[in-house]
Amino acid sequence: MFLAVLFCLLWSFQISSGHFPRACASSRNLMAKECCPPWTGDGSPCGQLSGRGSCQDVVLSNAPSGPQFPFKGVDDRESWPTVFFNRTCQCSDNFMGFNCGNCKFGFGGPNCTEKRLLIRRNIHDLSVPEKNKFLAYLTLAKHTISPVYVIPTGTYEQMNNGSTPMFSDINIYDLFVWMHYYVSRDTLLGGSEVWRDIDFAHEAPGFLPWHRLFLLRWEQEIQELTGDENFTIPYWDWRDAETCDVCTDEFLGGRHPENPNLLSPASFFSSWQIICSRLEEYNSQQALCDGTPEGPLIRNPGNHDQAKTPRLPSAADVEFCLSLSQYETGSMDRTANFSFRNTLEGFASPLTGIADSSQSSMHNALHIYMNGTMSQVQGSANDPIFLLHHAFVDRLVDISS
Repeated sequence: MFLAVLFCLLWSFQISSGHFPRACASSRNLMAKECCPPWTGDGSPCGQLSGRGSCQDVVLSNAPSGPQFPFKGVDDRESWPTVFFNRTCQCSDNFMGFNCGNCKFGFGGPNCTEKRLLIRRNIHDLSVPEKNKFLAYLTLAKHTISPVYVIPTGTYEQMNNGSTPMFSDINIYDLFVWMHYYVSRDTLLGGSEVWRDIDFAHEAPGFLPWHRLFLLRWEQEIQELTGDENFTIPYWDWRDAETCDVCTDEFLGGRHPENPNLLSPASFFSSWQIICSRLEEYNSQQALCDGTPEGPLIRNPGNHDQAKTPRLPSAADVEFCLSLSQYETGSMDRTANFSFRNTLEGFASPLTGIADSSQSSMHNALHIYMNGTMSQVQGSANDPIFLLHHAFVDRLVDISS
């Protein structure tokens, strides 16, 4: 049942992951509102000559917006992606991607007809060479400018409705950090006004499928970067954990001996710079995060607000969550009761299923527990633990189905 719900939601996200293809970042594309680049295999838009897809009008859902967002026509993310593009590649068969140049997840081969099954594994079950390869891939992604995607550094209005493009290069790792920021940032209303009660990837039914797509796209980018078609993100099984056992220099960075908020200098993650962490500054300037480095990763696991998050999730918490039979209920937001999604996300108690604003549990508990960069929604993907954490959350969705 849950897999059917996720499939429907995931399908609706195929054009809404927040990527901006470099091939469509020109004033010509923006003013024509068309993003149908050629597939390199045959040189035709969307690979049409090879039957991969064709350039078509974007078809949007007629479903009304929820009451949480009482505006219309003020946010570039509304009716995505039509503020920027209302014609895009619509791919056929098992093809996908902005130019239909990729295979749908679970397929491979030159014509995307070969079924492929990839398994995510517990990071503690990886051999030392496998674990080191994963860490090397993270580092490579952090130091490789994306050849395919760019990020906008201004809104469509600030781009003079497309006549003055504002885009910037970004490395592959930070591309996904920026995506997570962009989907969850506040709405800029002009002047000094913002609307904070908005998030396109959290506190709603789309939370789980959006993050599943995020992980799948991340794996796809690493596979293309490295040529390792079998790469998958390992997960961290945090059930009944008493400490952060991946917060060591062997894995994702231990604690700095002199400053508990920083990572150990023995970890190469200590040299990483974060982006998209200064939300109030962006809001006051009515600006978007432009990918500029903003300082080191902050992480101080366990020294968090223990009144709100007294412990990490237990195996019993997970079992209760998995026992909930309805994917979504009632208001379908952070106040939903007996909702599998809301309980797994962490806004409802894993003891009762009742929404509780005084507590942060399950998924949310891990973010709060890390007490640093990962604890701020918009910039949380800067911390590589984010990937392992969400890979395990995604695993729980599969177990529940």
